[in-house]
Amino acid sequence: MQGHALGVDLGTSNTVAVLRWPDGRTRPLLFDGQPLLPSGVLLDSAGRLHVGRDAQRLAQADPARYEPNPKRHVDAPGVLLGDREIATVDLLAAILAAVAHAAVEAVGHLPPAVLTYPAVWGTQRRQALTEALTRAGWPASTVLAPEPVAAARYFAEVLRRPVPVGSALGVFDFGGGTLDIAVIRNDGPDPSGRVRFSVVAAGGVAELGGLDLDAALVEHLGQVVAATDPAAWARLREPTNAAQWRDRQRFWDDVRGAKEMLSRAAVAPVAVPGVEQAVHLTRDELERLVTPLLRRGVLETAGVIAAARLRPDQLAGLFLVGGSSRVPMVARLLHADLGVAPTVLEQPELPVAEGALAELPALSAAHIPAQPGAPAAASAPVAAGGQAAANGQVGAPGQAAAHGQAAAYGRVGASAPVQAGAAVPAAEDARPISVVPASPAPGSPPPTGGWSPSPTENTRRVSRKLLISASAVALVVVIVAVSVIIAMVKGRGYDKVEFAAFGAVGEPLPMSGSSYYSWTHAMGDRAYYAYQTEQKKLTVVAADAATGKQLWSKDAPDAADSWQGIRAVPGAILAYADATASAQPHKLYVLSPDNGERMWDLDLFDDDETFVVADRLVVVDRKNAKLVGYGLRDGAQKWDRPAPKDEYDAVTTAVYGMQTRKDLTGPADFTGVALDPDRGDDPRLVQIGADSSVRVIDAVSGEVRGEQTAVAAPGDLVTVYDGQLFTTSKNETTEVVAIDLDALDKPRLVYRADDPKRRAIALSPCGDNRICVLEQADFDRKTTELVAVPLGGEGETWKHPAAGVDTILPVGSHVVVQSDESGTPRVVGYDADGKQVLDSAGVAARVNGSSVLIFGRAPTSGVDDYNVVGWLLGEPQPVQLGALADVRASSCTWTTSVIACVGDADLRLSRFAG
Repeated sequence: MQGHALGVDLGTSNTVAVLRWPDGRTRPLLFDGQPLLPSGVLLDSAGRLHVGRDAQRLAQADPARYEPNPKRHVDAPGVLLGDREIATVDLLAAILAAVAHAAVEAVGHLPPAVLTYPAVWGTQRRQALTEALTRAGWPASTVLAPEPVAAARYFAEVLRRPVPVGSALGVFDFGGGTLDIAVIRNDGPDPSGRVRFSVVAAGGVAELGGLDLDAALVEHLGQVVAATDPAAWARLREPTNAAQWRDRQRFWDDVRGAKEMLSRAAVAPVAVPGVEQAVHLTRDELERLVTPLLRRGVLETAGVIAAARLRPDQLAGLFLVGGSSRVPMVARLLHADLGVAPTVLEQPELPVAEGALAELPALSAAHIPAQPGAPAAASAPVAAGGQAAANGQVGAPGQAAAHGQAAAYGRVGASAPVQAGAAVPAAEDARPISVVPASPAPGSPPPTGGWSPSPTENTRRVSRKLLISASAVALVVVIVAVSVIIAMVKGRGYDKVEFAAFGAVGEPLPMSGSSYYSWTHAMGDRAYYAYQTEQKKLTVVAADAATGKQLWSKDAPDAADSWQGIRAVPGAILAYADATASAQPHKLYVLSPDNGERMWDLDLFDDDETFVVADRLVVVDRKNAKLVGYGLRDGAQKWDRPAPKDEYDAVTTAVYGMQTRKDLTGPADFTGVALDPDRGDDPRLVQIGADSSVRVIDAVSGEVRGEQTAVAAPGDLVTVYDGQLFTTSKNETTEVVAIDLDALDKPRLVYRADDPKRRAIALSPCGDNRICVLEQADFDRKTTELVAVPLGGEGETWKHPAAGVDTILPVGSHVVVQSDESGTPRVVGYDADGKQVLDSAGVAARVNGSSVLIFGRAPTSGVDDYNVVGWLLGEPQPVQLGALADVRASSCTWTTSVIACVGDADLRLSRFAG
């Protein structure tokens, strides 16, 4: 039987703690008889710190010595209280000491505990919590865990609401001081059978909380009071003595109480100090005043869900936590705008603290050495006392963390907490530790370009959404494949990448503020950056890739509800706005690469696709059922062509760009999308019509070069490579056929599965003369196999088990698949003959046909440190590149020598090769 345990949610305005008793019962820890501890801290004249309600009472006499929201100052070294500056960590430590004191009073000792933190907090902020815990006297074994992960555990394990493996939950944490939003995915069980949750996307509004709603109500009621008694309102608005400060505090408390009462009644009275008659606040007034504020939160929620590459209706649920979530208008607006009925509890302050308790059962295993290659995860709970290994390097053979240090800031498992101070051994084979990037959500489009990745159901139906979005990489069960070329292959024309430790290229470029929504696109001699401003505009910056110097900075012409990002192409930069509803149009801005000026723009809808081929931008206009070709530089319509219809006048269509060998051997982002494809090497598009016809269309002229009937349906698996189309049905026995797109002759059989129960789930080229298929029996992921089929009679068919793999991405003549079916992400690569040439842990991304970058853990959109190695395939060991510090790693893109990333408040460029 387990002993007591404690979960703590240190909030901006209030702190909550939940005790679990040995028999499994839970109850809130009480502070002065209340389940909420105000997070305010006051420094008295004797130099003592007071916390909670005591601090609030003392502040009425000396408000200059009081800080109501210490958590908001986590980035500052100190806060001025009266005439002294107090270290921020000491303020946090005072709150934690009060929690510890209450716990000891309740159960006689300080039990094992979990302290939560916002998902967007990076290493530096988490280190501040660690230091605060130490100063408050908490043990080094105290665990840190992301707040939304704790909420997800409460949703799934306490409320027992279903969150199936691979699905995601939205968490809307609306506290007194801030709004935090996250999308949390169920990544399936770890080797011990414990469910792992990972943060797919996170965001929020730092300056929006219940206090902001209160301020809007106070200002409104103040105007009512001022109309009849301006002196009374002046005293409340700008108090000058202790009595007036007490009156002000009492007025704010009454307004807050009235706000809460209006969730149960239509009218609430508010007593006004110094005024005999109370004023009344109606529910209609409340809703009118707070709706503009809440609407901002709803838009931010839609943006975070979109950043996770999901639609609201694809969520397993939307869970509202935090005390301000009990305002009924919050759930109503979210439901009305997103179409998802939120779950909100009577006491929404408690789920994060209680859910955090679920992180503790694994503590008994904390002394067990980590499994070789165990993944690190930004969403994994970490031991509060953990420290980074020297230089934060990814382990090389024989390299272990020093005694008393935990590799990668104490993270060794996707869900298992680590006890601080315990040495964490490197993997026995000393491969980089990480997890796999997320694959696109259902319905997500491939990026704008002259080609598309291997068409699984998740990636083939593509709109204009960019695969460089902030959520393109996260801890997932969904598997992404990365392909590599062995450097010793001769005659392929791949330059050797001379990896070297990271070095800054010029000075970081400043941003106008920190932005969760940020992107880069490094291509050729330029690095482009973009980030969404507080005014909902998109700032685009261009830098010289050789010097890092800024070439220009320009805002997109208009603001938008949110932004999807940018994509650079020869002769233009495409900036994609977004809309909160799929039925609403949104802008595509085509900007000049010379100065960022708008060249032209176009309205798109959610399921439209765009392709850039040669000097044309081709739009798959699904609303009007046609393909339209525009001049890339001038926006002039050059041609249009209606989509083929079937006998029932259906116009469902699928469009593919040509892939060539060059597209598979240059730099690619974390999802395997080429960052600089050759967009003019084959200026043709292939269209599959509702009538199962195949059209070959010249993207420059719009001319139909050829057509063949009865080849494939729009819902089939299709890939186009080297002038050939390959296709197979997803619903029948795997049977791959090919058709020559020049001759458009009769389809020929390329491969048929031996077992009639096996169905294809992915299809992709995987070499100059080879096609690869992922197939499985009875829709069981454990039965998945990778099958490589030679073309033109060269070589032999080979196959390997690939349990859990569902995506193929080729690079040159090799293919690598990545899976975490066993609970530990592994990357396995094969050469053209099916010989295994790579077996490693880590998140790999292609640099060229012979080299990859491997990130020590899964890149996310939060600000954090990432250890990276460069690996020249065929070499026995990688080159340690060092750490990318305080970056949003999912924003990073690269050429064969430099990497561009967005930091917390600046734009970075680093060199990793000569």
